[in-house]
Order: sequence, then structure tokens, then C-alpha cells
Amino acid sequence: MPKQSHRSPKLLDQVRERIRLKHYSIRTEKTYLAWIRRFILFHDKKHPKDMGKPEVETFLTHLAVDRHVAASTQNQALNAVLFLYKEVLGTELPWMEDVVRVKRPARIPEVLSSSEVARLLTQLDGTYRLMASLLYGSGLRLMEAVRLRVKDVDFDYRQIVVRDAKGAKDRVTPLPASIAETLKRQIDRVAAQHRRDIAAGYGCVYLPTALAAKYPNAQTELAWQYAFPSSRLSTDPRSGVTRRHHLSEKGLQHAVKGAVKRAGINKKASCHTLRHSFATHLLERGNDIRTVQELLGHKSVQTTMIYTHVLKLGGRGVVSPLDR
Repeated sequence: MPKQSHRSPKLLDQVRERIRLKHYSIRTEKTYLAWIRRFILFHDKKHPKDMGKPEVETFLTHLAVDRHVAASTQNQALNAVLFLYKEVLGTELPWMEDVVRVKRPARIPEVLSSSEVARLLTQLDGTYRLMASLLYGSGLRLMEAVRLRVKDVDFDYRQIVVRDAKGAKDRVTPLPASIAETLKRQIDRVAAQHRRDIAAGYGCVYLPTALAAKYPNAQTELAWQYAFPSSRLSTDPRSGVTRRHHLSEKGLQHAVKGAVKRAGINKKASCHTLRHSFATHLLERGNDIRTVQELLGHKSVQTTMIYTHVLKLGGRGVVSPLDR
């Protein structure tokens, strides 16, 4: 009889198991594992249990001073390493006062004018044009548009419910009347594709673990399908189940980047620029900043205030002496 192995799982396998136990997304899983690997390799493969605050500070300072990473990247690395120590190794690291912090630059967001948005959208076709219209017309983030479910589009009240957005909050935002019929046709196509998937023995969609347990039949219902599904079936790397996921966000990013170039827009515009433009144009039209804060899903009105700086550009309300 073969001997049973009593070896404990490898460290990264323990991290992976803990991340899945806490129902973090696969995107977070990949990011945290990558940063933990980099942390270990940076210290010549020394085991994290034999390291602590000084080694973490050295690694984070290296990212800032030698690698010149952005503030958000340094924070991402810190979160990954803190997760390793707290959730896997059971160690609370003290406050790291000796880390060289990357300063987050106070940049004014890039915003397109109404005419530039119109030019950009005319350079897009089909599904990507519809998705880009939602980014601008509803103020959705990139992944909010990509992960939109059929059930969260309300044509009667002409609104979109954004579920589990940044900060684990839900919010409601307007559905533009100008694209309502186009979106209806998109959902009709989703329904037809879903019927074909069911007939072929598929038809499941990814649901977070808690939802899948609470509503065991929901994964095959049309209401839970993605409004913008992938053109092909794929195998979930975690569960091994073959199903239809949402469109890749990279496709939309690439399409918008190409549209900006073809439209002759000489700004560093991206998918997120359309969301910035949504907020700025609402404020230009006299909408209350608290309302815009709610539509964007900002935790603090201070975050929304950045768009008031965009409104003040072009003279800050002052007439140039040259024009007098």
C-alpha cells in the first residue's frame, strides 16, 4: 500500500485556496499571486515566514525608487503582501513608516467635448459602439459594461442597475433613450444564443459562489446571462465548467483606441475618458454634484469634485485681456 503524503500545500497553493475561500475574483487571484512571487524572488526565494516588516519595506521602496511604478501599482503590491501575511501566515505586520511612497499626481482627468464623443462613436460599429455608448451615456466603468447582466437592464424605468461595483456597492444610472432599441435587439440576440446553448447541453453562466449556492437554477436562466457575451464557449479555470463568459474588455479597449485615432482626436482618450466625459457634461448642464456623485458611485463627493476643475479650465471664468 502506497504511503500517504502528509506534506502541507505549497505556499502559493495556500494563497490561492485562501483567495477562493474569500470569494475574490480570478483577476485578483492572478494579481496577488504574481506580486507574491515577485516579493519572494526579490529576496532570493527566502520564505516569507522568515521575513517581515523590513523586507516588505525594502521591496516596496524598490518598486518606487528603482522600478518607478505608479502609486496604484505600489498599493496593489502592498495589498497582495499584506494578504499573504495576514490571511495565510497569520501575521499582522506593523505600520510601515519607512517605505518610500509613490506620490499620486493630482491630475485633471482627460475629457472629450460633446462633438468629440460623437466623432468617436461614429468610428465604432455594432456591439463595441453600443458598449462605448453605455460608457458615455450611463457613466459605466469598463468592467461594469462588460459584466452587465440581462436582468439589470430596466427598459420600463429606463435605467441600469450596476451590481457590486467598486466598493462592493450597487447603484442606479440612466439608460439613454437613444440606444434603448439597440440594446433591446442585443438582448434578443443574447436570448437566441442562450437557447442554442441550452439545446447543445450548455447554457450556464458564471455566478459568484454565494449567489450560485443561494439560487442554484439561476446560472441557466436568461436573466443572469451577460448582456455582452463572448462569441465562443470557454472552460472556467477554477471549476472546469464549460460556459459562455462575457466579452473580453481588451477588445473594447482596442476598438475605442482605434476609434480615437480614426476620429482625429488629439487627446489621450480611452474607455475611462468616456466616463469622465459623462460626469463633466452632466455638470456643464447644471446637474447637482451630489446627483453626479451617486450616478458615478463615488464614496466621497471630494472624488467627484475633480470634474469641477475641468469645468473651470479655459480661463477659470476670467476673460483674457487679449479679448478685450
